Amino acid sequence: MILCIGTTPAAQRVMVFRQLALDGVNRAATTLDGVAGKSVNVAKVLKALGEQPVAAGFLGGDRGERVQAVLAERGIETAFVRVASRTRECVTVLDQTAGTITELVEESPPVTAAEYERLLTIIRERVPRCPAVVMSGTIAPGASPGLYRLVVQLAQEHGALPVVDAQGVALTEALGARPGLLKPNRAELGETLGRELRDEAAVAAGMRELCERGAQRVVITAGKEPALAFDGRNSWRIRVPRIQAVNPIGSGDAFTAGLVWRLTRGDDLGEACRWGAAAGAANALTLMPGEVSREDVERLAVEVVVERITV
Repeated sequence: MILCIGTTPAAQRVMVFRQLALDGVNRAATTLDGVAGKSVNVAKVLKALGEQPVAAGFLGGDRGERVQAVLAERGIETAFVRVASRTRECVTVLDQTAGTITELVEESPPVTAAEYERLLTIIRERVPRCPAVVMSGTIAPGASPGLYRLVVQLAQEHGALPVVDAQGVALTEALGARPGLLKPNRAELGETLGRELRDEAAVAAGMRELCERGAQRVVITAGKEPALAFDGRNSWRIRVPRIQAVNPIGSGDAFTAGLVWRLTRGDDLGEACRWGAAAGAANALTLMPGEVSREDVERLAVEVVVERITV
């Protein structure tokens, strides 16, 4: 059982337009409704890979009920706190002619101190039974910015692998508890460190800094560009397969899921990244984030190039 914690799940709509005209009437060629948010995407991909994830966080209103129902239909166990505020909705707009993808993201509503405490109770109950705990995304207003640090500490106490996919304060707070793995993308790493990362050397320096500040392993994804991984001693470059992407949104979350899946099975960081990259590429082949097939992941894993490097 892998616990997937995220305080900002979402109802997700994907709308595809042959050609989008701003300041005009547009009629979608395809519209899909589903569920997403970083932690929900991780849970969906883990389920597709044969794991038993548990999705935890906050849900509210009719959208929250929809997220709960969709995950139940997929056989994904949930441990959400029901809140008064309505769960957010995010819309992805794809323009096929321009080849652009636009994300319209609704901010998550705040939660109360009592709701936050109920989530902490759920987490404390679940962590002792999990080989890994994945913390994804921003922390909802009203919850402590130190939430991930507390969960990392709990995971360490019970021998679970604590994984943090976040940026900014949520990430830097977690560093003090020595997370087992950090997995931001390149832009998130730059924002967290407060500087532009112009090349691979700058990214590698940023990864070393995170390890010096407490991270045990760091993986940095960069979309179509190679990912980099560092475990405090060894470094790897991971070249992702070249595919005809349909919608890359959620591929970072899929990478996280594939990575955790293999780390909990004993792979070293470089080999685990092979499966993370394959899962991320498989995600980009589908319109809805987090909708991968294990067959695609296994096929694409053969095409991933993992090389040991010195940086």
